[in-house]
Amino acid sequence: MRLGVLDVGSNTVHLLVVDAHRGAHPTPMSSEKSVLRLAEQLDDTGQLTRAGADHLVRTIAASKATAERLDCEDLMAFATSAVREAGNAPEVLDRVRNETGVDLRVLTGEDEARYTFLAVRRWYGWSAGRLLCLDIGGGSLELAVGVDEEPEEAFSVPLGAGRLTRTRFRKDPPSRSEIRDTTEWLDGQLASVAKKLRRSGTPDRVVATSKTFRTLARLTGAAPSSAGPRAHRVLTDAGLRQLIAFVSRMSANDLAELEGVSSSRSHQLVAGALVADATMRALSLTQLEICPWALREGVILRRLDHTNGSEQTAPTAPGQQPGDTGRSAQHGARWS
Repeated sequence: MRLGVLDVGSNTVHLLVVDAHRGAHPTPMSSEKSVLRLAEQLDDTGQLTRAGADHLVRTIAASKATAERLDCEDLMAFATSAVREAGNAPEVLDRVRNETGVDLRVLTGEDEARYTFLAVRRWYGWSAGRLLCLDIGGGSLELAVGVDEEPEEAFSVPLGAGRLTRTRFRKDPPSRSEIRDTTEWLDGQLASVAKKLRRSGTPDRVVATSKTFRTLARLTGAAPSSAGPRAHRVLTDAGLRQLIAFVSRMSANDLAELEGVSSSRSHQLVAGALVADATMRALSLTQLEICPWALREGVILRRLDHTNGSEQTAPTAPGQQPGDTGRSAQHGARWS
């Protein structure tokens, strides 16, 4: 079965096409990204601008055409915090559906955490024991912990790298006072979530996903992506602190020159590093393992879990029953 998953995030729209069947490892066949920075196209009232909606519709239409050209049997399209928080999300979703034929599903932050946790669990297997999973996106930070495929606790907090860059920094590079104030502010924001996670018990393995964590690990000496997904990559608290001291003095243009840093995300690298550092500090973590699977893979795996033979059942969020749209179907969206 060839599946396409379309991830409409705060920074990019990413189409991933895989060949997979139930019980098998999804094999990536194609991947394409478009930089939209939707979160930066919300106006003062929290509405997605007409220009932003136009760009989104064009990009989704192009992604659908690519999926059709690649003979995808199904295209699962979902959106995260940027669309989720737009005041005119229902209108935007209706327009996407009417003009492209794609039903864009809006995930809750908790759904993001649960799908990502599922992907990490499948990657490491049951021998990993109690897993703690962290994911920094453009708009939010997801955290989940548990011993099964369904996490015992799953949280989403509005501490994404892009969001903090927009709301906490006025200078490029950030001033010393902005760094200090943001660090103190993050400690306060994470205190209650960290307390709840600590009550769940000590994790056997702490894993981080997402482009932000991968980039930070690479900049602190981890193997590059060319080494393959099975390469062991870690991010340590000491290495991260040293990196922050270095990158926080660099402009976004200079950061984009570093190996492994994309020009589309260089402006939010410092904020992402501060969120990672604050999260590790709040949870008393000294090291994170970097997992190559994350949200998109979790969506694919859940889709396959509810498929047998020719049957095509829309995937549910972990913890949902098939056919139960739950909170994830807010604004009337569903899987295409």
